[in-house]
Amino acid sequence: MKVFAHMTSSQQVDVFHRLVRKIDPTFELLKTWPLAGGVSAEITGIEVRRPDGQVTKLLVRRHGEVDRAQNPNIARDEFKLLRIAQAHGLAAPKAYYVNESCDLFSTPVLVIEYVEGNTEFVSADLGRYLGQMAAELVRIHGVHDSPELSFLPRQDKGFGERPETLDISLSEDRIREALESAWPLDRVNAPVLLHGDYWPGNILWHEGKLAAVIDWEDARVGDPLADLASCRLELLWAFGEDAMNMFTTAYQSLTAIDVSNLPYWDLCAALRPCGNLASWGLDAETEQRMRLRHTSFVDKAVEALVDHS
Repeated sequence: MKVFAHMTSSQQVDVFHRLVRKIDPTFELLKTWPLAGGVSAEITGIEVRRPDGQVTKLLVRRHGEVDRAQNPNIARDEFKLLRIAQAHGLAAPKAYYVNESCDLFSTPVLVIEYVEGNTEFVSADLGRYLGQMAAELVRIHGVHDSPELSFLPRQDKGFGERPETLDISLSEDRIREALESAWPLDRVNAPVLLHGDYWPGNILWHEGKLAAVIDWEDARVGDPLADLASCRLELLWAFGEDAMNMFTTAYQSLTAIDVSNLPYWDLCAALRPCGNLASWGLDAETEQRMRLRHTSFVDKAVEALVDHS
């Protein structure tokens, strides 16, 4: 149920006026507008005027039921994480305000910076695009585990227990057999901040430059190769094998992270669509292309993992 389902338009405006006063009593609300937030959050854009006359755009996020069920403190945790990301110079939106009291809305609310930009799945300069993506991921992984990240979940082995029914069409049986045989894995990298869902759909671009990395609700602490592997598969699906390899090479050139366990984390990433791909609402041609590329990705990772062991 939408938060505003039983509010009149005047009541909605009043709620946002009160929210703006909580953010900063000197702000004046100018306008609001709804934004598409996918299934993870309900998002409203707001425009405020500062005392000096400057107009600023903000985003009001209210996390959905699934995210709140997984982490009841998700609004507060994302607020803390964005503050940490900003302090470390990462390309993350600035966090302005968080309210868990539900005195304004029926769910907790997080207010963050509105970043001008768009997601891009086509690039005239793919090398530059991938290079910027790799450089930002290296910067994220430059935030090492410390007490300030203690509120984030710790990454586990990367794969759960076998479901009763395996998705044979995506080689889930082969993937799990390889992962189970390789576990426990020797830890070769110190734990770092992971974005948890680093892919082109969570990156905003403005005038050819990476403007922001968004949607940090899956962040955790763990092996940086988990992020790298997940992004590799997404880039393979979006742009093809050459782009995936360019991104990987660019990432490796900027860091001393040990990639010897990358085949293992590639297979963990390959598990994500198992049992789910058919429900992603893809057209037949796109789904078939993704399945073929997934098969190639799994084949190479299994072979590399066996050779490595």
